Amino acid sequence: MKDLFSSGSDRYAKFRPTYPDSLYEFISTQAAHHNCAWDCATGNGQVARHLSRHFGEVQATDISAAQLSEAYPHPNIYYSAQPAEQTTFPDQHFDLVTIGQAIHWFDFDRFYLEANRTLKTNGIIAVIGYGLHSVSPDIDPIIRQFYYEVIGPYWDPERKYLDEKYQTIPFPFKEIATPAFECVFTWSRAHFLGYLRTWSAVKKFIDQNGSDPVNDLDRAIEPLWGTEQKITFPIFLRLGRKMV
Repeated sequence: MKDLFSSGSDRYAKFRPTYPDSLYEFISTQAAHHNCAWDCATGNGQVARHLSRHFGEVQATDISAAQLSEAYPHPNIYYSAQPAEQTTFPDQHFDLVTIGQAIHWFDFDRFYLEANRTLKTNGIIAVIGYGLHSVSPDIDPIIRQFYYEVIGPYWDPERKYLDEKYQTIPFPFKEIATPAFECVFTWSRAHFLGYLRTWSAVKKFIDQNGSDPVNDLDRAIEPLWGTEQKITFPIFLRLGRKMV
């Protein structure tokens, strides 16, 4: 698994979008038991925080110590620095495994072996992600030109799985039908720009060119933004049950 998010982990915790409560409630209803969950690639612990309301114990792992240093503390969340593909957890330990906005970075085969090893019989796995947001009819074309043309060459190849809404990842589980979800926020322009600067392609552009491409984008959207704008993110959810 690649570590692209240790740098700027404080910005990641501050600016990245969160998932709606309805998503966690739905996932929870699909679990046969609610004893222990594993939030893999937890980052700053945003998913683990919500899981802690539904499960007695949450193990939250990430390869980035910097990300974990920004993680949300809670008495029943236990953080540890471990790779997704090889953990110290016992066999058949978890009722649920979650991966939020990260599975595209994994070694799929090795991770799925580990997920199957640590999941209980009839345990479930939830692969969660979000795609390119929408703002307004006049701003969206500017954002898409930035996404595809300006920083498009700087995305890692794995980004394609998000563009394909996680429908093309391997998923060796008994799939569970899921409803549609989205997350909607009202953001200032400063918050929106802070979010864009957490994108791995923006970081790579800056590293290779010595300039921040978000500055030009800001000049283009400033006259259109106003005080705040509603931002809508489509959510992707692949939910499956362990096949015995």
